[in-house]
Amino acid sequence: MKKLHILFFILFLFSNNLLIAQVKISSWNLANFGKTKTETEINYVAEVLRDFDVVALQEVVAGYGGSQAVAKLADALNRKGAKWDYVVSDPTESTPYATERYAFLWKTAKVKGVRKAGLDQNYVHEIDREPYMMDFSYQGKTFTLVSFHAIPKKKQPETEIKYFKFLPGHYPDKNLIFLGDFNVPQSHTVFNPLKKIGYKPVFTDQKTTMKMKCVGEECLASEYDNIFYNSNELHLVNCGVVLIYKNFPDMKAVRRISDHIPVWAEFDFSTEGKEGQMLLLEK
Repeated sequence: MKKLHILFFILFLFSNNLLIAQVKISSWNLANFGKTKTETEINYVAEVLRDFDVVALQEVVAGYGGSQAVAKLADALNRKGAKWDYVVSDPTESTPYATERYAFLWKTAKVKGVRKAGLDQNYVHEIDREPYMMDFSYQGKTFTLVSFHAIPKKKQPETEIKYFKFLPGHYPDKNLIFLGDFNVPQSHTVFNPLKKIGYKPVFTDQKTTMKMKCVGEECLASEYDNIFYNSNELHLVNCGVVLIYKNFPDMKAVRRISDHIPVWAEFDFSTEGKEGQMLLLEK
């Protein structure tokens, strides 16, 4: 009986290690996030994002108002019980009217920002809105978010996404997590090279853009937003989307926030913990 109690105690310790070794990451295309967003709308965005640990935002306005809106969002998050930090990218080196900024926000008690964030310079001329990258550290383990907003579908975003297969080679020591609005579904063949080296999409058959009007119960249109992670380095614990349109009277009202819903994934960084638990269970 005493041995059984010890076994349960050890299992409890291992399971708790697994629980505290998880990071919840969200990605959201906040359409034209800038000076047109009201305080009420920014507070709503903060309420949606408050339970995540790290957030990647796309489509932050490049001109006046974009960086200020992110600062207001960080302030709103700070008033909800946890301390947040944030960074905003320089404007992307894009074609006219396509230039945007990206942003990262994170809970400082959960993860640490490592080294300065920056727009990737490897394919500036091939990719219209070059991805924004930042290293984060969690319990001594580092991961790198690669946030991206592709050109619209009619402009063939696969012509720029195809360069992503080279980024793991450019950053061989980094644990890359690609996330954002790709404007093509994960089933597109352009992602096959990444999949072949172990990168998996968090979502399959999950629509993330909103229709202008719901058709019956169907309010979502296309599978554009996703998160790709290295399955050789990370274990996916959980994932989901936030159906923000359910909080609004109609689609016109919710589209003042965005025409995309947030996506999120929870990853386990405690490799030793998983191995320990597996060995214990086998005994």
